[in-house]
Amino acid sequence: MEVTFKVYRFNPEFDDKPHYDEYKLEMGEDSVILDALNKIKWEIDGSLSYRRSCRHGICGSCAIKLNGKNVLACKTPIKEAVEQFGNVLIVEPLSKKKEKVIKDLVIDKKDFWDKNAKVKPYLIAEIDEHPTSENLIPPKLVELLEDADYCIACGCCYYTCETIRGGDTEFLGPQALAKTYRFTADVRDEAKKERLELVNELGIGVWDCVKCQGCIEVCPKGVDPFTKITHLHNQIFEEGVAKKNVATKHAEGFVHSIKKHGILDEGMLVLYSEGVNVVRHLPEAIAMFTKGKIKLPWQMPKSKGLDEIQKLIEISQTHELKD
Repeated sequence: MEVTFKVYRFNPEFDDKPHYDEYKLEMGEDSVILDALNKIKWEIDGSLSYRRSCRHGICGSCAIKLNGKNVLACKTPIKEAVEQFGNVLIVEPLSKKKEKVIKDLVIDKKDFWDKNAKVKPYLIAEIDEHPTSENLIPPKLVELLEDADYCIACGCCYYTCETIRGGDTEFLGPQALAKTYRFTADVRDEAKKERLELVNELGIGVWDCVKCQGCIEVCPKGVDPFTKITHLHNQIFEEGVAKKNVATKHAEGFVHSIKKHGILDEGMLVLYSEGVNVVRHLPEAIAMFTKGKIKLPWQMPKSKGLDEIQKLIEISQTHELKD
């Protein structure tokens, strides 16, 4: 089948700005995007630069953006891409910020790797330097990891994250947070509280996730970083790491609202979270009220089965916030 590839090209040493080169290729129906990039480089234009290594979806090197979606070039069939996007496939680097592009599809991932290192992505435990057997755990305890150990650090989730793309340079990102959960969920790790204290920090940790869930869609290994971030929220409370601030009060506000009404009271949630600082949201509150988005306290309906909902909350709630 004939497919047109529009490939992002930019060499900072010679180019003032990026441009796209177009290549019409005849590709087999069993080909993947990496096959097309290889064909361009080996047969048409040897100056094209991109990363690749294992070709088996293990190393994560060949992560690129395809028609706006972050994918692994070696695991994305061209036939499926054409069915989804049409016969013109646009290939770009994970980030198009000029200061990050080294050349063409190759970007500087220092920010990504620095944050990966910051969460100490390795088991921390006192172990025998000369063990006589493996440090095994039962399959049921392995299941608690929920495939978080499948992460190949490709960066697909990190560079699709709305918090990162929005310019929050301190936020650890979905990959580093999912990696944190991989060890906080491992019973062999002895640094659980230390890890949770790090990701509990405002500005860098779990509370700055905007819940766009883009990381779920693009992860090529099915790690689902968003769910791991949610688990970290729970662990922060369960381990007594949570402290009173606008983020944790916001989480508590959800529980408070559901316990009272069985449904979410969006207006009171902000008041519960921010206290007197809620006045800064007055213009938005007025706009929401006029559109019926929020209601006055005495107008709030009650959910059916509220008694059962309250019992479930009482059974499951096991923490209190620290000052």
